[in-house]
Amino acid sequence: MKIRDIYELAVQKGIENDPRSREAVLKLLEKEQKNFNELKEDEKKEYDQDRLFNPYGDTRVLFGEPEHEVNRVLTGIDMEAAEVLLADRLTARGQPVDLIIAHHPEGKAMSALYQVMKIQEDVLAGFGVPINVAEGIMASRISEVKRGLLPLNHNRAVDAARLLGIPLMCVHTAADNLVQYYLQNIINEEKPETLEELIKFMKSIPEYAEAVKYNAGPVIVVGGKEKRAGRIMVDMTGGTSGSEDAYAKLAVAGVGTLVVMHIGEKHRKEAEKNHINVIIAGHMASDSLGMNLFLDELAQRGIEVIPCSGLLRYVRKE
Repeated sequence: MKIRDIYELAVQKGIENDPRSREAVLKLLEKEQKNFNELKEDEKKEYDQDRLFNPYGDTRVLFGEPEHEVNRVLTGIDMEAAEVLLADRLTARGQPVDLIIAHHPEGKAMSALYQVMKIQEDVLAGFGVPINVAEGIMASRISEVKRGLLPLNHNRAVDAARLLGIPLMCVHTAADNLVQYYLQNIINEEKPETLEELIKFMKSIPEYAEAVKYNAGPVIVVGGKEKRAGRIMVDMTGGTSGSEDAYAKLAVAGVGTLVVMHIGEKHRKEAEKNHINVIIAGHMASDSLGMNLFLDELAQRGIEVIPCSGLLRYVRKE
């Protein structure tokens, strides 16, 4: 495979598993094309044209030629300068790394993280929050995240990859969509009645079972083992944590339990105040699940996958 093929496959899988319908995503891309066509020539020069086919600003090829052939990838959750050096050392020791695939975004993909947060509006709407309310409560949170990203040193890992000549890309929301779709569907099928049953079921999933060994497996942070789960909402995509105001709206909409990667203390308290149970599934385990579903697609196409940096590799498709 070429880098271009891997990138396009990531986008394809992200769209196929997007909480929004495929039609809704394609409509957004059509709108993006229309906006681009209306730009002035000098504005077009500054425009990231990947946005015309890729709705995920945090999934990008950050360094490397699109036609570069890839036989082996080094991949993990956070692939920063240290991991770029690791790729260089592996290459020097006879295991050439053709491409580094990060999950968490780096470079321009990191600075664009806020763009994917609008997915959360549709996730909320899918669980009964009116879309106008969802858009309203997310607007200030998206602006907050955008401002918070401004002072970051986005390009450290990208610069390291460029100096050492090792291609680098990241697959963030495209992979998070995979874990969101996968978990929501199997939980819907299993229909656990209590939080204890839900935790037990999640621990049957290999990535979460492995994370338990590192004291990083699923844990109840709001509610108790005997509490009934009610309607369960998986919240694992959309860039980063959403609005604290969402919990009151979700409670009214009938959500009983949230399954999340992680949760801040202010968000946890809001969930508790609104009597919504919360299970933290585990950040690295959840990210690993999403990445594994994507990496299996690469492995099936003959790519050798070397996991590192917190990635709990489990193969579902031989």
